[in-house]
Amino acid sequence: MSKVLDGSSILVTGASSGIGEELVRRLSSFSATIHATARSADKLAALSAETGCVTHALDMVDREAMETLVIQADPDVVVCNAGSNFGGSIGNASEAEIDDLVELNLSSVLHLIRLALPGMKRRNHGHIVFVGSIAGHHALTGGNAVYHATKAGIRAISDQLRVDLCGYRIRVTEIAPGRTRTAIFAKTIGDAAKAERGYFDGYEVLEPADVADIICYALAAPAHVNIGHIELTPTLQVIGGLKTVRLDQAMTATSEKETGQ
Repeated sequence: MSKVLDGSSILVTGASSGIGEELVRRLSSFSATIHATARSADKLAALSAETGCVTHALDMVDREAMETLVIQADPDVVVCNAGSNFGGSIGNASEAEIDDLVELNLSSVLHLIRLALPGMKRRNHGHIVFVGSIAGHHALTGGNAVYHATKAGIRAISDQLRVDLCGYRIRVTEIAPGRTRTAIFAKTIGDAAKAERGYFDGYEVLEPADVADIICYALAAPAHVNIGHIELTPTLQVIGGLKTVRLDQAMTATSEKETGQ
């Protein structure tokens, strides 16, 4: 393993399952202190027993808890992995669903970086990794516009931070995975078994370990190398194509009187 992370304090959010959990396992092989956050204290305790990570059971939207966390961890490396989604389109979403998703996927990330950057600048050393999504780069069939907007925000943060931090030895990386076997699909549709059948059964997908390995690759690169952006998908998943709707298939506006409603 590279020595670039030896002695570092590494903070991983959303560490109780999926990509975050696998990343903590892999990072435990470095000579570094791993701080793992999630809302589930029980899952974090099991991960700590396995890896020796320092656990912090908290909600990333809790500003006071987040500030305390950053003071305690004083991280050299921050991996922003926590995130969620809800089912349906923006036209059918509630006000709370939209606000909650933006708060977790975007606002909490901005505040975490705001809190962690002063220490990195003071030491003139650091690495920020954002776990984004192909949804932040491409319009996808059946996608949720709110989720896409939050992940596009992650792309923008990543790009702009590299400009803002030019001159500091602080690296910024965005990892944008395609379909990955995580719990977000079950959260999105509210049915784990249905998510398994609809998104994973019969498909070749990325495993959380695949994404964690890529993150470790970026983190372990020599200190003078910044890997800015990596997009990864299953080999059998591609992005692109063009859809054109026939006039006779297009949706038309219909008055309530005409439909009898």
